[in-house]
Amino acid sequence: MNKICEYCGQDSVVVTGLKIYPHRPDLKHLMFYYCDYNHKPAYVGCHKGSIKPLGRLANAELRGFKSAAHQSFDPLWKIHKIFKSRGKAYNWLASSLNIKGEEAHIGMFDVDMCKKVIAICSDKLERSFL
Repeated sequence: MNKICEYCGQDSVVVTGLKIYPHRPDLKHLMFYYCDYNHKPAYVGCHKGSIKPLGRLANAELRGFKSAAHQSFDPLWKIHKIFKSRGKAYNWLASSLNIKGEEAHIGMFDVDMCKKVIAICSDKLERSFL
């Protein structure tokens, strides 16, 4: 069961971390879905010990925005403890984005949704410390 690459429409392939992170031997045992469309890699990691994807295939731009979204979102429950748990933080995020709770997964978001997450979380953090 391969994930279809949203950038080219072709099946992605399952590879190990050696393909994506050859300089990181600590990641060599992890699995990823990978597509090298026009030499612009898109990939997504898998849950440990499986080939169940953690989200959608992402090119460099989307990976950057997903990382930035996590950098905005995670401190709300990890550092500042505005939410007492990750689950409560994701419930708030879903409500703020007007989506279903099961759809609130940064790994599944596109660039536009990541930008919304960054704005919403930045606003929440700012308001929490006023």
